[in-house]
Amino acid sequence: MIADSIRLIESELHGKATLIAVTKTKPVELLLEAYEAGCRQFGENKVQEMADKQPQLPTDVQWHLIGHLQTNKVKYIASFVAMIHSIDSLKLLQEVNKQAAKHNRVIDCLLQIYIADEETKFGLSADEAEALLQAPELNELPNVRIVGLMGLATNTDDESKIRGEFRGLKLLYDKLSQIQRPMIRFHELSMGMSGDYRIAVEEGSTLVRVGSAIFGSRN
Repeated sequence: MIADSIRLIESELHGKATLIAVTKTKPVELLLEAYEAGCRQFGENKVQEMADKQPQLPTDVQWHLIGHLQTNKVKYIASFVAMIHSIDSLKLLQEVNKQAAKHNRVIDCLLQIYIADEETKFGLSADEAEALLQAPELNELPNVRIVGLMGLATNTDDESKIRGEFRGLKLLYDKLSQIQRPMIRFHELSMGMSGDYRIAVEEGSTLVRVGSAIFGSRN
């Protein structure tokens, strides 16, 4: 069933976006099933869960931290995380750089942009994101690379609202990608989840984060 779901979603992405299987709360057996079906990109919300699962899976899995990240937790994933989607402050970026340096790594990061009409979501405003990308302090962070943006649309059935939020994020992406600095290399736009990934891909997403449409509803 998992393999069928993955094949269906992949066919709908038309090669425009990469599927990240969101594996939070899912047991390792199900992750291995997704792996056998060809999935190599796994997304976790919680640092502890990712750190626990990582040694139990093949080494070619690319781990994406997609949930809110506290600075004191970065050290637990710095040795292996492929991409952090939820950078929402310079302080967090500095900590990722510090921990990445200890492992001789450069970690790809996305700035999380607040696009939803909800109180609970984290993220930067458009102005804050631009200020961060222009900050002189970035010159001192050789172990991070900012490769794009991430956003969570409002949890609503109103497709026009969701589309508008994704479209706005793509416009911001296009604008910020013009900033020329060595540590900024925009090529990823992470938007779209189980309920709205089709709209996200139409609006320019390159990474979709899909959990329940692959694994069924949360445990």
